[in-house]
Amino acid sequence: MTETNELSMPTTYNPKEAEQKWGKYWRDNHFFEAGKRKDAQPFTIVIPPPNVTGMLHIGHALDFTLQDILIRTKRMQGYDTLWLPGTDHAGIATQTKVEQKLREEKGISRYDLGREKFLEQVWEWKELYANTIRSQWDKLGLSLDYSRERFTLDEGLSKAVREVFVRLYEKGLIYRGKYIINWDPAARTALSDIEVEYKEVQGKLYHLRYPLKDGNGYLTVATTRPETMLGDTAVAVHPEDERYQHLIGKTLVLPIVGREIPIVGDDYVEKDFGSGAVKITPAHDPNDFEVGLRHDLPQVLVMDESGTMNKNAGPYQGLDRFECRKKIVKDLQDAGVLIEIEEHVHQVGHSERSGAVVEPYLSTQWFVKMKPLAEKAIEAQKAGHGVHFVPDRFERTYLNWIENVRDWCISRQLWWGHRIPAWYCSDCGEVTVSRDDVHACQHCSGTNLRQDEDVLDTWFSSALWPFSTLGWPEQTEDLKRYYPTNVLVTGYDIIYFWVARMIFTALEFTEQIPFKDVLMHGLVRDAEGRKMSKSLGNGVDPLEVIEKYGADAMRYMISTGSTPGQDLRFRWEKVEQARNFANKIWNASRFALMNLHGFEVSDIRLDGNLGTADRWILHRLNETVKDVTRLMDQYEFGEVGRLLYNFIWDDLCDWYIEFAKINLYGSDAEAKRTTQSVLAYVLDQTMRIIHPFMPFISEEIWQHLPHQGESLVLAAWPVYQEAFVSKEAEEQMELLMAAIGAVRNIRGEVGAPMSRKVELFMKPTNDQALRILESNRGYIERFCGTSDLHVDLNLTAPEKAMTAIVTGAELYLPLAGLIDIEQEISRLEKELQNLNKEVERVDKKLSNEGFIAKAPAQVIEEEKAKQRDYTEKRDKVLSRLQELKELKG
Repeated sequence: MTETNELSMPTTYNPKEAEQKWGKYWRDNHFFEAGKRKDAQPFTIVIPPPNVTGMLHIGHALDFTLQDILIRTKRMQGYDTLWLPGTDHAGIATQTKVEQKLREEKGISRYDLGREKFLEQVWEWKELYANTIRSQWDKLGLSLDYSRERFTLDEGLSKAVREVFVRLYEKGLIYRGKYIINWDPAARTALSDIEVEYKEVQGKLYHLRYPLKDGNGYLTVATTRPETMLGDTAVAVHPEDERYQHLIGKTLVLPIVGREIPIVGDDYVEKDFGSGAVKITPAHDPNDFEVGLRHDLPQVLVMDESGTMNKNAGPYQGLDRFECRKKIVKDLQDAGVLIEIEEHVHQVGHSERSGAVVEPYLSTQWFVKMKPLAEKAIEAQKAGHGVHFVPDRFERTYLNWIENVRDWCISRQLWWGHRIPAWYCSDCGEVTVSRDDVHACQHCSGTNLRQDEDVLDTWFSSALWPFSTLGWPEQTEDLKRYYPTNVLVTGYDIIYFWVARMIFTALEFTEQIPFKDVLMHGLVRDAEGRKMSKSLGNGVDPLEVIEKYGADAMRYMISTGSTPGQDLRFRWEKVEQARNFANKIWNASRFALMNLHGFEVSDIRLDGNLGTADRWILHRLNETVKDVTRLMDQYEFGEVGRLLYNFIWDDLCDWYIEFAKINLYGSDAEAKRTTQSVLAYVLDQTMRIIHPFMPFISEEIWQHLPHQGESLVLAAWPVYQEAFVSKEAEEQMELLMAAIGAVRNIRGEVGAPMSRKVELFMKPTNDQALRILESNRGYIERFCGTSDLHVDLNLTAPEKAMTAIVTGAELYLPLAGLIDIEQEISRLEKELQNLNKEVERVDKKLSNEGFIAKAPAQVIEEEKAKQRDYTEKRDKVLSRLQELKELKG
């Protein structure tokens, strides 16, 4: 696309310009669409669909960037890649957002609009935020196939959802029943177990006396929720508890209410815990519910769906549950029933969506029997046919959950979502479940039907995502070609919500695992390791990062900053370092292009008389390609980042390009042509292996290089080549780099600039080292800044010289050529005096008992740090003075 011309490459890289230009170019040319490589092996990723509730956060940026790195790499490796995008309707979350908007802007509720009009409002919201999400995906540089984009409420997925519901119902795996469920009084909907977050709360334990009806004493029970006593229908004791055996079958009088309730014996009670007597409230506690079923106890519900006390609460009707608690505590105290209030720290469930305290609530809901589905998944995993988790420790986490899985409450009291495909007949009272709309009862042919008002849990449709998005239940060409998918990339925090359920449904309906690998990444935390949240105000907007530093810098930092399964700490300075890395790549490429003017792909020759540095950089490139390819397949992006950084910054920029200048600026035309060939080839290959991490800057540079093809997106991934293996060049360069580095360090120590020519004596340790040093004299003279270079196996060390030992040689630099010894001794003695004063001052301060007693711990630590620093500097100056005085003689 771009003519090979260094003049068109600006002096500084402009991320915004490149991102806009190349993003549009890629999309306009449909480079990301699957299906063009008919004979290639498919490689599929379906995106974890973000909720249409608002803007993407930094966690999304990590998740999507890792997927894009994988898909770009596989595309370059010749696969027919499909990265399928889509969004989730997110029932509770989206409905809550829209209801909030209606309240704030119009002062109305969904009930004021009615179901149909309200859903129109939600669809408008969905379109707005789906477009916003696409825009953000583009800014991140994601190579998604938009031609196959899906939404969990689109027609095809709705068909899949109904198909699954009906099949599970017909197999007896979906049922409707009255059970204790988690209830969100704020959102007024049921929640599954994993939509409840447990938080440690400082509460109280209330000890109550329940009197026996016959007046012969009482039983003491304890509760953290005294308002629920209004729904008590029994008190349970252990049947083998000798204290209470004689009371089983007798009757208590429920305080305040006056209702008579039995004493029952049940193994659920721990006889050695507390008083050994437990109040039983079947309609407001899951364990009590089971006890109630065993003893045929009434189920008395004392609250309504909003958490307000109902008519069964008697005098407390109409009170909020927490207000009721306060009033009933006072009334119990006044009645002499409450004998003790104990401070009590316990775990309290909160709604993940609304934040409200969850209420265990007796309700009629739809459930999925999970045990039969889990058995297939457990069998597949243990037989070695299951999903491969990365890191593998998450397999145990997954198995622990599915081996103890409970039935899944799938109905939600919402309007936004997949409406439950069940119709109730008013004529015969039966239920008809159907894939299609029902107009006549399947049992009595009556037409007096009412569809269930509730919708399905969002995760029900999300659980079908890997195959429903490809056209299931139809046997589409996409389903045949791209399913099962290859890898799922997701956070470890939704392994139960989503990953397990996708595996369950896939095995049930496709008889295959939905993905071969599951790459679990951690959370993105702030610099202090805290979880990002609105309350802490420590969230990071990925678009803000891109605006400030560019998409490539953010992608590189976030994708290489941690290992699989580990949390990542977001630090702005790390993004800045990544931006500096991008600038380093840009500047090095720009220099190279200034020396490749008019150079074409056909001019590249790597079979000529290659110098040591040429063979070494090809060898290092080769090793980097091999290691990067291996580590990419292992999902070790942090290690890949380290290798790329070291190769590009150190090997290519700091060493090879500097070495290349000798031939590029020299008079040897053949040597110059060889160096140009190596430089053009290495830069081309480097842009290819950095491309998945930094797609924009790599495309911009590659388009200026001698190249073939439309885009770097479609360029072939570099492969390991035996012809480039050169251990000899590696050994030679290691000696040269060590020697040059040692000389530069000595110059730095004594303050001798490179402009000052020095005499250098080199004593090789063997014949091989001698040959290396002699054959590369030009490099040594140039980069050590020598006036005279002496290389000799039998060299006698000169007097008064600085010495360095490297593997393969001893180096000597006569001080006379480096510094004025007398002047340096004088300077160091003055510095020693100053350091002695600082050490004396800080020692005196830290030995002062008054200071130690009164000063804050942080101040004391700062003074101790100064003490260590000054002492270390003083010791170094003393050592250096000793060396110089010995050299002076």
